[in-house]
Amino acid sequence: MTATIRPAEGRPAPVNPQLARVFAPPVMEARRWLTETRLPEGLELLNLSQAAPVDPPPERLRAAMAGAVGAPGEAHLYGAVLGDGPLRAQIAADWSEHYGAPIAPEQVAITAGCNQAFCAAIATLCAPGDAVLLPVPWYFNHKMWLGMQGIEAVPLPCGPDMVPDLAAARALLTPQTRALVLVTPNNPTGVEYPPGLMEAAYDLAREAGIGLIVDETYRDFHSAAGAPHGLFARPDWDGTLIHLYSFSKVFRLTGHRTGAIVTGAARLAEAEKFLDTVTICPPRTGQIAALEGLRHLRQWVAGERAEILARRDALRAAFAGLEGWQVLGSGAYFAWVRPPFDMASDRLALRLLEDQAILTLPGTMFVPEAAAAAGNRALRIAFANADAAGLAEMGRRLAAFAP
Repeated sequence: MTATIRPAEGRPAPVNPQLARVFAPPVMEARRWLTETRLPEGLELLNLSQAAPVDPPPERLRAAMAGAVGAPGEAHLYGAVLGDGPLRAQIAADWSEHYGAPIAPEQVAITAGCNQAFCAAIATLCAPGDAVLLPVPWYFNHKMWLGMQGIEAVPLPCGPDMVPDLAAARALLTPQTRALVLVTPNNPTGVEYPPGLMEAAYDLAREAGIGLIVDETYRDFHSAAGAPHGLFARPDWDGTLIHLYSFSKVFRLTGHRTGAIVTGAARLAEAEKFLDTVTICPPRTGQIAALEGLRHLRQWVAGERAEILARRDALRAAFAGLEGWQVLGSGAYFAWVRPPFDMASDRLALRLLEDQAILTLPGTMFVPEAAAAAGNRALRIAFANADAAGLAEMGRRLAAFAP
């Protein structure tokens, strides 16, 4: 006889404890602050919390996507797990030109955004119990994914210039270490890692037999013209380097989820298992837009880069006039700043919202709990959606702020 479980005897289904231990998404937390906080009368919100362009993609890309969606054809069907062939080939050609080294289409895969590119890269490198070196302050989604997978995120300290300490990285290596992650230009600090640092990080990773994951989501807004490093010119680079990229920022395709991995074909064959299981294929319309942009919008991208660099300069000018505030790093979409107040950064961020209608993310969201003090005196400012006038207004409000 089959036993019958009465409703009163039932228990709720379990929750994965690794997932439950992961902190809530910081950007969602900031949005909650907005719903719960009454803004000061007469001040419009200055939202400096999220690194996502709010403007739509350029008209040419919208037209390309609309044409594909409005017509019967492949845009409505499953595509290749590793992405559409023409886009992979275009990335290989453009990256070969940009970095001055040959890259083959077989060394390129398309993903549903750069976050998924990171997840796929980690899936090819790590098992539960392994370890990955993450510079602190870190990009919180990287830390979240590692925690969900039971992989240790080992905090790698940065120096006063916010550049990772590679001597410390060497000392932190263990038999469980599988990768070193670098984000440049950096999220959250905006700092551009110098070519010498990138070369030394590659040497360390190759010597240790670990992966070097380089997330270049913000590469198109780098202040230096040309290649930011020479890693693709290294012999057998694809056995060590795993390059990640995003089209979300450069072409404003955040909602269309289009990213890329460039690494060895053998590793991509392993990543294909992960990607097929998770998404089957990357979104087709985003790929259509990315290909159109790569082929036709170089000058437009140059204009976007110039505008972001001008906003960086406007931000630096705004802080130059503020007594006690320090800009520890700035570039691409971000600035990492130290306020002159003896107040925890999470509390300070709320006070700035309540008093001056400025929304930023506190440094505590980018550091491990054990090192919370390192984030207690910092704020991340994302300025991609604030023009020069908005950043000047930010400066005026910060000057008027008294905690």
